[in-house]
Amino acid sequence: MKIAITGKGGVGKTTFAATLARLYADEGRAVLAADADPDANLGLALGFEEEELDQIVPISKMRRLVEERTGADEFNKIFRMNPKVDDIPDKYAKVCNGVKLLVLGTVETGGSGCVCPEHVMLKRIISHLMLRSTDVVVLDMEAGLEHLGRGTTSGMDEFIVVIEPGARSVQTYKNVKRLADDLGVKQVRVVANKVRSEDDEEYIRSRIPAEDLLGFIHYNSEVIDADRQGQSPYDFSRKLIDEISSIKEKIDQSNN
Repeated sequence: MKIAITGKGGVGKTTFAATLARLYADEGRAVLAADADPDANLGLALGFEEEELDQIVPISKMRRLVEERTGADEFNKIFRMNPKVDDIPDKYAKVCNGVKLLVLGTVETGGSGCVCPEHVMLKRIISHLMLRSTDVVVLDMEAGLEHLGRGTTSGMDEFIVVIEPGARSVQTYKNVKRLADDLGVKQVRVVANKVRSEDDEEYIRSRIPAEDLLGFIHYNSEVIDADRQGQSPYDFSRKLIDEISSIKEKIDQSNN
């Protein structure tokens, strides 16, 4: 299972990604969760301690590693477009609650069209993760999907867009669906988070095609409490686990 989870900042995609990853791990599956969001906090949502996360350097920030693998440095602007990355997930991932966490980071300069050693490294790693046939891979992405390309999405099962009941979130879903189609990924589905009422549910149903809607996660103060304490929401809320378990069943059914 290879899933990319995306959405606007603050909609709860990291909570969803971490809970989904832990559910798969609880089944005894090999799970790798990759954090490709510039505001990287997937580790906290998985249950890592802040002190552990402070020691993790995103791959995109490992200058010596990037130079070694791509052959690029300040004197050599020509670099390898196909660097060796197959050892990176196991070498640099950290494990918590049965989930391997790999913090990829992002490229903060050059725009979405950046062709630089760091960008090439990240795309190659994501492409490799899609080929780890025995693993469940959960990618926590930012909304722009700039790390992805036709080569990196060849093994992707689907994109899941986490949205809130609002016009801007719905627009994000539409943009991701368009980008995914350009990349050759036809399966783009939606999880609606922070749903407070039947009116919210009806709003989502009126704007998201039924075949694309995986389900609802309702507003949950226990998730907020977990965040305030720097803990995994998985360990705080049975309701959250039950709702995401139901969504996971739909994911599994459609990808079996």
